[in-house]
Amino acid sequence: MIPLAARFDGWLAAICLGRIFIHANFLVYAACMPMLSQTWSMSAAQAGTVASGFTLGYAASLVVTAWLAERVGARRIFLGSAAVSAVAAIGFAAFAVDYATAVVLYTLAALPQGGVYTPGIMLMAERYPAERRGYAVGWLLASTSLGLAFSLIVSGALLALGGPSAAFLGTGILPAVGAAILWRATRDTPNAVHAHGGHVPALEVLRAQPNARRLIAGYAWHSWEVLGMWAWMPAFLAAAFMLDGADRARATEIAAYLAGVMHVVGAVASSSMGRLSDRLGRRRVLIELAAAGALCSSGIGFLVAAPLALLVALVFFYGFVAIGDSPVLSAAITEEVAPARLGSILAIRALLGFGAGAVSPILFGAVLDLAPTMRNPAVAWGFAFAVFGAGGWLAVWCATGLRTAPPGGGRDAR
Repeated sequence: MIPLAARFDGWLAAICLGRIFIHANFLVYAACMPMLSQTWSMSAAQAGTVASGFTLGYAASLVVTAWLAERVGARRIFLGSAAVSAVAAIGFAAFAVDYATAVVLYTLAALPQGGVYTPGIMLMAERYPAERRGYAVGWLLASTSLGLAFSLIVSGALLALGGPSAAFLGTGILPAVGAAILWRATRDTPNAVHAHGGHVPALEVLRAQPNARRLIAGYAWHSWEVLGMWAWMPAFLAAAFMLDGADRARATEIAAYLAGVMHVVGAVASSSMGRLSDRLGRRRVLIELAAAGALCSSGIGFLVAAPLALLVALVFFYGFVAIGDSPVLSAAITEEVAPARLGSILAIRALLGFGAGAVSPILFGAVLDLAPTMRNPAVAWGFAFAVFGAGGWLAVWCATGLRTAPPGGGRDAR
């Protein structure tokens, strides 16, 4: 296929819409966590384990589907993953009834979903030229944020109507709609398989590409921060509203809506920051966004009892900067690695990134379990969010270490 100038055309719009529906159950557990913690008698560490199980399943999916896409074609894996995601979402909705079943089934629900992410990046790299790729990848990542917002908003509405079981069921059905949209959108898209040209091992590629190594390390710490924050933000907002006098059910519902809006803000970040990096350079945008996110992670927990208007505004800003560097990192790695090895490199990146993102929610919960000894909710939440802040500052360090500008960032200072 002849590369197309990046624009929000019908093909890109359909891919984004389908992915929004595929992600409908992505954060249903996070939305329901404040109520489920009580109903299922879970500690904070146990509650974090369910979220981490999903992240680990998603990480495994990203690794396997990226590796397969490199060998059998991105389109084939993209569509197959969408179909299996729809079936797995229904299985979780039907059979998750307690902590043990939720850990297993939520992990299984995550296993196919990575196939609509990394193979999607590969489809963008095949279709759009490097100098405009940040724009296209930005929209792909924006559809993830919109899907997470959709998941939380639908979950909040269904929680109010019928509790967690209704939220599980409603969000479990919608991924089937997404699978149908993606099949329709890509029915004429070529399934490209790139020649390996001597099959240079992925680790050899990384040894020869210092920028790729730094981008992968930066992605790992970015994932530590943002995936942990996504898992715990609804519970944090619910805690803030309960401190303000709301009952648990009402606080949980409001928190789900607000976290959903935060992801809409994140979609704006993804769609705009990728394009901004096309103009200003990947390195500069990465450093500034990572630093802003690290500052938010380091301080927001201490403000749990702050005036709600101020806290919510800060949460929205946090949501913008925390995800804004994701499309920049993804566009940059496609410019550093040849198409024939991109799937393997993305697999390594996914393993490290989502492995890190699976650990951080558990550590956050473990810190939060110490809350009774801290005797102050602000101190407990503050130290817990500092777990994510550590990853944010390491992401800044990785971005500053980029020594040359990727093609999309040709105006970066060396």
